[in-house]
Amino acid sequence: MNNFIVLPMVIPLVTAIVLVFLRENVRIMRTITVISLLLNIGISIFILHHVLHHGIIRLDFGNWLPPFGILFVADTFAMLLVATTNIVSLIILYYSFFSIGIKREKLYFYTFAHFLIAGVNGSFLTGDIFNLFVTFEVMLIASYVLITLGATRAQLIESIKYMAINVISSSIFLIAVALLYGSVGTLNMAHISVRIAESGETQLLTVISLIFLVVFALKSGLLLYYWLPGSYSTPPTAISALFGALLTKVGMYAIIRTFTLLFHHEQQITHTLIGIMAGLTLIGGMIGAIGYRNIRYIVSYNVIISVGFILIAVAVMEKEAMEGAVFYLIHDMYVKALLFLLAGATIFVSRTPRYDEISGLIRHYPVLGWSFFITILALAGLPPLSGFLGKMLIAQGALANGSYLLLALGIFSSFVALYSLLRVFMHSFWGETIIDRDEATPLSKKLLFPIVSLVFISLFLGLGAEVVGPYITEAANTLMNPGIYIDAILGNEEVN
Repeated sequence: MNNFIVLPMVIPLVTAIVLVFLRENVRIMRTITVISLLLNIGISIFILHHVLHHGIIRLDFGNWLPPFGILFVADTFAMLLVATTNIVSLIILYYSFFSIGIKREKLYFYTFAHFLIAGVNGSFLTGDIFNLFVTFEVMLIASYVLITLGATRAQLIESIKYMAINVISSSIFLIAVALLYGSVGTLNMAHISVRIAESGETQLLTVISLIFLVVFALKSGLLLYYWLPGSYSTPPTAISALFGALLTKVGMYAIIRTFTLLFHHEQQITHTLIGIMAGLTLIGGMIGAIGYRNIRYIVSYNVIISVGFILIAVAVMEKEAMEGAVFYLIHDMYVKALLFLLAGATIFVSRTPRYDEISGLIRHYPVLGWSFFITILALAGLPPLSGFLGKMLIAQGALANGSYLLLALGIFSSFVALYSLLRVFMHSFWGETIIDRDEATPLSKKLLFPIVSLVFISLFLGLGAEVVGPYITEAANTLMNPGIYIDAILGNEEVN
């Protein structure tokens, strides 16, 4: 059973390599992509179910027992994100079949999309801090190719900024790993946690934790998000959706994992700073969301708002808030993918990215319009849609912790997100149509299918929350009680 853990990373890696040799046969590449992701979804859900009922499992590479070897760890939190990654990726890549164009498909699009998925899944599964750096780099190198795929002028301009920021952050990441290893003498994350608990979080370790925070903030867009709006707005819709759904989530996962498992002893410093950064991120995201008329920029700034909102849970460190963060993180992966696909479809049929140049689209595209409206309500957290439960739990945690300012900012950000996207909906879909029926750009049902699929998933998460509830509760319990994770890795091993 334990050997299955590596498959969510190995399957996309093998698929990516196979697709290198099939670049001229688009139909076969599409078929292999679907089969690969369906297989990965099935395996991920199977492991997730097993972990819930039988506990955390690990795979020691080369049979090197912890804390000496590299390992993958499957706990409920990691497997929830892995399963969600595979489902979202399948839906986005299906959308790409009919939108990204044959030319880009033959430029190894599917190969690097699978490398990206492999890096994301590996980041969620690794139990080694250096291996986290390695899987980050797999993900980032693939994203460097995807952001420039097609080589338009706007893409190349934004890619320079994106690559420069990530090269700097990766360099700092490597320095932080070296400093941490020099301080505690191990790279196994469970063992690091034990070593820090034994020695106490010294001033040096606190400084190292802040370096990690800067690195992961750059990756996730927590306060240091200057690179994000442009980078997520210029690539083709399918690539933007992959970025918006997956990349920032890996950075948030890293913050949640490291500051609940490793650096949780000096919360008055580290977690207070996370709270300040989350609050400022919310403010910056709100300003950007209402300051632009470009639909893709508005969607990108809503990604930033979500980053700030989710990480309120890490700042307050209450069980309810952590449950809310896990649930909202899953919700956000689906809804942000959906939002980027909706934005891309809207721009495709209107031929302009500015919402103030569009009107009355709902007359010709009712499914697209009502899907957009339902997505707005889900993102704003209106019951009974998927955003409500996560936001309510995070708000309860902030209230229990006495973090009233963060609570107020979080609630206000929901109204701003609602306003920013409702403004797009009212201008673009409502009012008198400016497009005659004969001039309307046809919107294929094949493009609408992934959009409607994501809408139904969002509805299911909201209306069927009791189905995923046990998984969310178990994931939050493991995060709030690091001893559970540590015992699963080091329980029967010598750790001195």
